[in-house]
Amino acid sequence: MFALNRRQMLQTSLGTAAAMGLGSTLSAEEAKPSRWKVITFTKFLQPLSYDQMADAIAEIGFDGIEAPIRRRGHIEPEQVADELPKFVEALKKRDLTIDVMTSSINSVDSPNAEETLKVAKELGIPSYRMDYYRYDLKKPILPQLREAGAKLKDLAAMNEEIGIQAVYQNHSGANFMGAPIWDMMQLVRQYDPKYVAMAFDIGHARCEGNMAWPIQWNLVQSHLGSVYVKDFKGNNGRPEWCSVTEGEMPKQFFQLLKESNYQAPISLHVEYLHGDAGAEVSNHLAAMKRDLAWLKEQLA
Repeated sequence: MFALNRRQMLQTSLGTAAAMGLGSTLSAEEAKPSRWKVITFTKFLQPLSYDQMADAIAEIGFDGIEAPIRRRGHIEPEQVADELPKFVEALKKRDLTIDVMTSSINSVDSPNAEETLKVAKELGIPSYRMDYYRYDLKKPILPQLREAGAKLKDLAAMNEEIGIQAVYQNHSGANFMGAPIWDMMQLVRQYDPKYVAMAFDIGHARCEGNMAWPIQWNLVQSHLGSVYVKDFKGNNGRPEWCSVTEGEMPKQFFQLLKESNYQAPISLHVEYLHGDAGAEVSNHLAAMKRDLAWLKEQLA
């Protein structure tokens, strides 16, 4: 656990921001969107205590978080009943919420699935991100899609019984079901979006869909449960994730977002620091602050 108090941690993050040239023409506080809660994925803040994390997120200016409550996350699945209430309470003291719970759940048979979702519902967490389904490319695709559909059918029924929403994120990669979006949407569209929806990741959509990402955005509108924002630069045909201030995010995306009926949270993902820089929590906090200010400019 990082032995940082609130003041030390925030001073370090702000100092790092200045050192890295992470300034923005408009602060996060000055450019507040009127329609959406803006949250952030807290995967890289796991060394912090619940209180330290809540202090940092509130200071930066987020409205809530997307929290990994999964294997090797903030809380392991078997510890949810004891630990998740403590986490939610720490956030509540800073007027923050868990708006999306990133999980290890993709079927009713996933470890501690039903207990985790019931505890989350009781604590007011409205949505959880599913674990991925994966293809075996040595086998035909369509039978695997049907197999995943059977799992999703049972999971959707459990979600409805509990009263919680699952979202499935499009990811990039040859064996990720949902990378093209078309495949997963064929399954998701069969269910009430209150219980099963898509998490549209514009970074991964652009990576896999290139210039066709507006088609994918159009496709998911009926079942859009959350929006993820991150960016990349070209790297010999593979994405090199980077700050949204440095990538090639098309302005058309934000225009389409504003024109849509979407009202749920927008989650900012900061997943581009690696090596020595990625080992320091303060660097991730500085990047979150910089990228949040930029994102709020686009949403204002």
